[in-house]
Amino acid sequence: MTYVILTSKPGQFRTEPVEGVTPLETYDYAFYGRATASFVIAELHQAVKVRVIDESGGAEAETINLVPSKFLERFDTLDAARAALRNLASFGTMDLSLTKR
Repeated sequence: MTYVILTSKPGQFRTEPVEGVTPLETYDYAFYGRATASFVIAELHQAVKVRVIDESGGAEAETINLVPSKFLERFDTLDAARAALRNLASFGTMDLSLTKR
């Protein structure tokens, strides 16, 4: 199995799983107590194009991009993907947190 991390930042962009991508776990990321992103660890079953929707122009001006999965970082195990997220949420003495939904 291969695992990927899909990222969304409210008001900026959201990444949506498509057929061939199975979401497994979702995490909220906070920077000094403010939620700034969400991450979904997903199982990648085949090469796909994930939907990345640009939200920066508001709901009326959303732009949809199809990004080939070959550009996503891949992990051999679910634990490796979790470790990558934990690493993201620990930088020196900064107040960062990662909370599983």
